[in-house]
Amino acid sequence: MNTVIGAALTERRERVFLVLAGVFLSAMTLLNVIGITKFIQLGPFALAVGVLPYPITFLCTDLVSELYGKKRANFLVTVGLFINGFILLVMTTGQYVASVDPSNMPPWQVLQLAAPVALPQGGSLEGNVELFSVMYAMTSGAVTASMVAYITAQYCDVQLFHFWKRVTKGKHLWIRNNFSTLLSQLVDSIMVVTVTFGAVFYRGEMTLSTLLVLVASNYGFKATVALLDTIPLYILVARLRRYLQLAPDEIAAAE
Repeated sequence: MNTVIGAALTERRERVFLVLAGVFLSAMTLLNVIGITKFIQLGPFALAVGVLPYPITFLCTDLVSELYGKKRANFLVTVGLFINGFILLVMTTGQYVASVDPSNMPPWQVLQLAAPVALPQGGSLEGNVELFSVMYAMTSGAVTASMVAYITAQYCDVQLFHFWKRVTKGKHLWIRNNFSTLLSQLVDSIMVVTVTFGAVFYRGEMTLSTLLVLVASNYGFKATVALLDTIPLYILVARLRRYLQLAPDEIAAAE
């Protein structure tokens, strides 16, 4: 591999960070946009479709933590938090700004519901409903829940990653990768499910067993992906360290 120095090396390192940040933010945004619009059965796991890309975010933060350090990883998580808020702001604005004249709406913009549809956060939709209102009702509560879980879990992941790195004196990448991700994923799964469906459970529209199944499925899927990404993490760290011309204990950004 060709050796580069100075500005060329700095640009290479920032481009790699940009790619990792882009993947992280895209996966996080997908979680919020598609949210709980559909539940799927993936083997033994019953999941909201928005959960599918989310485990990738923890792989990205672990890569950034390993290659760029704690400060850069926390920065990425903070940017993600502001994007969460921006998504919620745009969706709320779109929901409460007046719509065009109904006679000028395209036919696919209005849905005719045959029966009232109860919403997770309370209330229901019935009759003729705008498509965006259905999307907003299904995702706004999930976005709020994911923001609460996101703040806790992602910062927890970064802190635990560097805690285990100190404990193991920079050795055994698999320990800091798995132990940080598995615990933070558990925190995330419990919080996002309980916040999203807490009101439904409180109203007696969801049993405790169903709530626990959602938590277990959510965490089971994320934990499985977290364990499976250990080998890809080792491969990526090894190759990116060579590509970024980093010594074993060196990081690509100033702390």
